[in-house]
Amino acid sequence: MTKPWSVKISGECDKPGDYQLEDIIGPHTLEDRVYRHRCVEAWSMVVPWVGFPLGDLLRRFNPNLDAKFVRFKTLHDPDQMPGQRRPVLQWPYVEGLTMAEAMHPLTLMVVGVYGKSLPNQNGAPLRLVIPWKYGFKGIKSIVEIEFLRRQPNTSWEIANSREYGFHANVNPEVDHPRWSQARERRIGAGVFAPKQPTLMFNGYAEEVAELYAGLDLRKNY
Repeated sequence: MTKPWSVKISGECDKPGDYQLEDIIGPHTLEDRVYRHRCVEAWSMVVPWVGFPLGDLLRRFNPNLDAKFVRFKTLHDPDQMPGQRRPVLQWPYVEGLTMAEAMHPLTLMVVGVYGKSLPNQNGAPLRLVIPWKYGFKGIKSIVEIEFLRRQPNTSWEIANSREYGFHANVNPEVDHPRWSQARERRIGAGVFAPKQPTLMFNGYAEEVAELYAGLDLRKNY
């Protein structure tokens, strides 16, 4: 069930509060964007999303100069989401971005996929898509957005920081401890299709590499 739905805005901003879904989406023009999607488990696909730039939403709340990071929290409702009964992670699911990442024009607040409203299993009614990062950064069913001074701890970092870092940029030169990230299996390419080489930043290096200038991407994975 995604109605009624509200999103709590808090932290280092001038306009905190509880906003109804219509207030979140209404002022924005929806766009169709086709993005490459790369899972940390070495498979990929191409997805046609419907949404609007996250930065356009965040600007409406006037984040102040102390806002360096943004934390997102998903709905915690084990009755609707029975997977949350499993102790795989500390629930609710939490993700985060730097302000620069959140404000980048490629970062999308998504409300639809394949030309239709998001189904529940894909993160209805609001989810993030950051196409140069591994898919687990794309938090689903968002109910809270908080502007922070310091880098937040995220769900997979808390669960296993050795395997999952805060940045989670697609990087074929930094392997997961249990498998290579140099190649990927493309969903829809056919059962016998060979794996494809993984591109740095999932093919979006020209647009986003400057965000990480001077940062050691092997240590900050």
